[in-house]
Amino acid sequence: MWLRDEILKSIWHAFTALDVDQRGKVSKSQLKVLSHSLCTVMKIPHDPVALEEHFKDDDKGPLSNQGYMPYLNRFILDKVQEEFDVLEFNKMCWTLCYKKNISTKHLLISDDDAFKVWCIFNFLSEDKYPLVMITEEIECFLRKLMEAMGSGWSEEKFCDYKLQLHSKNNRLSAWELIELLGLGHFTKGMTRQTLSMGIGEVFQELILDVLKQGYMMKKGHKRKNWTERWFVLRPNSLSYYVCEDLVEKKGDIILDPTCCVESLPDKEGKKCMFIIKCTDKSFEISASDKKKKQEWLQAIQTCLQLLRLGLPSPHREARLRRRELRQRQQTEEGDLAERMKHLQAANENKQRQLEGMRKKMEEAAATAAEEEHTQLDLQDRYKLELKRERMVRQQMEEQVAQKSSELEQYLLRVRELENMYRRLEEALEDEKQAKQDEEAMHKLQASLLGEEAAKRAELERFHRQQQRALSQTESEKQELVAEQRLKERELQAAMLQLEKLERERLGALEQYQEVSTKLERAANKTKTWKDKVAKHEGLVRLIQPGHKGPQRITNWGPASFTDVELELRKKSWQERKNQGAPAQ
Repeated sequence: MWLRDEILKSIWHAFTALDVDQRGKVSKSQLKVLSHSLCTVMKIPHDPVALEEHFKDDDKGPLSNQGYMPYLNRFILDKVQEEFDVLEFNKMCWTLCYKKNISTKHLLISDDDAFKVWCIFNFLSEDKYPLVMITEEIECFLRKLMEAMGSGWSEEKFCDYKLQLHSKNNRLSAWELIELLGLGHFTKGMTRQTLSMGIGEVFQELILDVLKQGYMMKKGHKRKNWTERWFVLRPNSLSYYVCEDLVEKKGDIILDPTCCVESLPDKEGKKCMFIIKCTDKSFEISASDKKKKQEWLQAIQTCLQLLRLGLPSPHREARLRRRELRQRQQTEEGDLAERMKHLQAANENKQRQLEGMRKKMEEAAATAAEEEHTQLDLQDRYKLELKRERMVRQQMEEQVAQKSSELEQYLLRVRELENMYRRLEEALEDEKQAKQDEEAMHKLQASLLGEEAAKRAELERFHRQQQRALSQTESEKQELVAEQRLKERELQAAMLQLEKLERERLGALEQYQEVSTKLERAANKTKTWKDKVAKHEGLVRLIQPGHKGPQRITNWGPASFTDVELELRKKSWQERKNQGAPAQ
C-alpha cells in the first residue's frame, strides 16, 4: 500500500534535482523524461499528448513545480490501478537526484546505505516543502540507529549537536542528514559494517514495515513435513523465505481482521507450537523456545488488533502521535503567547490612564496656584473650589489606589500565569526525562534479551554439534560392530578350515607313516631278495670263457661279472626302483 504524500516527497527530490538553476522551474523535455520514468515504474501507460495539452500555454519557457503538480495528480497518480514496487520507485527518484547533491566517496557509508537514509528522511520529514527534518525526528532516528547498532545513547553529545543545529533553524535536509551519518559524528568507534547493519535494520522497520523476523519451523500442507523457514512479519502479512537473505520466497500468510492466532500443545515431537487460522487454511508453526513463541504470538496479535481497529503500523502511529503532540504544543504556546500579548496591552492601557490622571492632577494644581496668585479677591471662592478640588483629588487618589490594587491584582495574576507556565515547562521536562528513562530501560531490556538470545543460540549450536557428533559416533560404532562381526565370522570359517586342514594333515601323516612302514618293509624285502638273487645268480651262473678285459676284484676274490655288466645291472635296478616308487 502506497501513500500519496510519501510518493510526492520522492518526486519532489527528483524535480528539484532537475532544477539546475534553482529557480523552481524545469524544462518541458526534462519533465517528459521524468513523467515517462514515473509511468514506467508505476505500471501505467504514458500519454505524452496530455503533457503537451496541459502545458500548451507555457511553451515559451520552463515549467514550475506548481504547474507540474496538477498534471502529476491528474494524469499519473490518479491513474494508478495496481500495486507497484515502491522501493523500485524510490530508487528511480534517488538515481535522478543523489549525484547532483552529494558524493559518498569521502563518507563512511555506501551508496546503498545513503539511499536507505534518504528513504528514512522522506518518511520522517515534515509534510511541507522544501522538505526538512526537525530536531525531534532527528533524535528519534538517531536513537533507533544507536539501539540497532547496540551502542548507548549519549544525551550530552546530542545536546551539543542541538546547539550547532540551532544555527540551521533546528532542522536538516536529506543531504545534510546523510553527511551527518557519513562523517561519523554519532558513530565514532563503529565499523562500516556495524553502521550499515544498523541503517538496514532501521530501514526495514520504518520503510519496509518489518515488525519482527526470525527462523521458525513450519508444517507443510501436502507432505506434512516440518521445514525451517525465515519468517518476516509485516502489518498485513507474514511471509516466509528459504533463508534470511530474502531471495527465495516460499509463500505469504495474508492477515485480515478475521484471522486469529492460538497456542498449541506439544505434539509430533515439536514444542512451542502455535497456529494461525485464516479464512481458507491454517498454518502450524513451531518456535525455538517459549520466549520466542510468546514474542511471535504477541506480535501477530498486535497486527491483527491494528487491522481490526483500522490503525496503521506501530511506527507510523508513533510518527502521527509525535506530530499531533507537536501541533498541540505549538497551539498551546501560541494561545499562551496571545494571552500574554493581551495582558501586556491591557497593562499598558492602565499605565497610560494612570499617567493621564497624574498629568490632569498636576495641571489642576498648577491652575489653582496661578489663580491663587492672580485673583486674591476671589480667594474664598477659590478656597471653596480648592476644597472641591481636594475632594476631587481625594476621589482621584482613591480611584488611583483602586486602580493600583487592580494593577497589583493584575500583576499577581501575571506572576501566577508565569508560575503556571514554569510548572508546565517543568512537567514537560519531567515527561521528557521519564520518556528517556523508559527508552533506556527498553534498550537495557533489549540488550539483555539480545545477549540471552545469543547465548541461547550458541547453546543450541553446541547442542546440534553434540547431536551430530553423537550420531556420527553411533554410525561409526555400528560400522565397527558390523565389521567385527564379519571378521568374527571369517575367523570362525578360517578356524573351521584350519581344523579341517589339521585333520587332513594328521590323516596324511598317518598315511605317510603307513607308506613309510610299507616302503621300509618293501625295502627290506627287496634287499633280502636281492641278496638271494645275487647269491643264486652267482651259484647258477654258467662257466663261460673269460673276458679279455681286466677282471673285477672284490673283497672275496674275483667277481662273477665285469664292470660293464655291473653298470647295466645298476641301471636296470634303478629303473625298476623308480617305477615302483610312483606305484606305491
